[in-house]
Amino acid sequence: MLVVMQQGATDEQIQNVIDRLVSLGFTVHRSTGVLHTVLGGVGPADEMDPADFEVMEGVKECHRIVSPYKLASRYFRPQGTLIKIGKVEIGGPHIVTMAGPCSVESRDQIEKVAEIVAAQGAQIMRGGAFKPRSSPYSFQGLGEEGLKLMRAAADRHGLLVVSEVMDHTQLPMLMTYADILQVGARNMQNFNLLREVGRTRKPVLLKRGNSATIEELLLAAEYIMSGGNYDVILCERGIRTFETYTRNTMDISAIPVVKKLSHLPIVGDPSHGTGRRDQVLPMARAAVAAGADGLIVEVHPDPDRAMSDGAQTLSPGQFTEMMQQVRAIAAAVGRTA
Repeated sequence: MLVVMQQGATDEQIQNVIDRLVSLGFTVHRSTGVLHTVLGGVGPADEMDPADFEVMEGVKECHRIVSPYKLASRYFRPQGTLIKIGKVEIGGPHIVTMAGPCSVESRDQIEKVAEIVAAQGAQIMRGGAFKPRSSPYSFQGLGEEGLKLMRAAADRHGLLVVSEVMDHTQLPMLMTYADILQVGARNMQNFNLLREVGRTRKPVLLKRGNSATIEELLLAAEYIMSGGNYDVILCERGIRTFETYTRNTMDISAIPVVKKLSHLPIVGDPSHGTGRRDQVLPMARAAVAAGADGLIVEVHPDPDRAMSDGAQTLSPGQFTEMMQQVRAIAAAVGRTA
């Protein structure tokens, strides 16, 4: 159930509606926009008549939300969500860039990366301290030491940090070092983990599973938001299809679809989306043209010697070229980068 309050509705009128929803078994989530307060009630909507709420004082209109995701729906926040982390805003007119290595390998490597990406205008450094690898014999990351190295390098260059949490037991550690918690594609439907990050108040970067539908992605976001954490950033990172030339098939069409269905910002990941560094630049351009609010790409001082995902990782020169091209595309669609 979605209750839109009138412009200028008093706190007492809003509270009366909240109390009424709660008494009927709804869990209430409040969203305050520029003009209206919106109350999202999650509960026995099928049994309720919206007219019962429309006659209450201060109520503008009331609707049933027919989609299975309620809080992630565009109806909950028609104006869109703007996530603010310090001076960085995700979901606004400026396209945010997250860049860095697949995994933190050493102090020297992460310092070089931080310097490279900051110099080209990236606002957020990505990097894995815990790596979910298909083979148990592959490099698994440096753990907490990697987080310490990344935090120190990011601070020296004025960058934020996004890093993946693989298990709820890692949350206290990640909360200490990271500004954004990443839930990777393999964990998109790890519902226990989604519930736990929903109890935090750190922004969450939620990657689409490689076999997930758009609806399943939005329902995964719903798990996080139902815990009270509305700062969710969606990520299109490619899906598995019958095509074998690329690692995944990057679903560019998902970006405008998500923007229509949901108020949450969405970023594109052309590195995982293709698995080939020669395809990262054109797909980054395409993602921005399609309406992405940001990009997350892999960058390494020497990609051919990277300990993980070297084939899809950009060199410093390629990253510089990508940023130049992205700025041109952003300008063409009325945004900045």
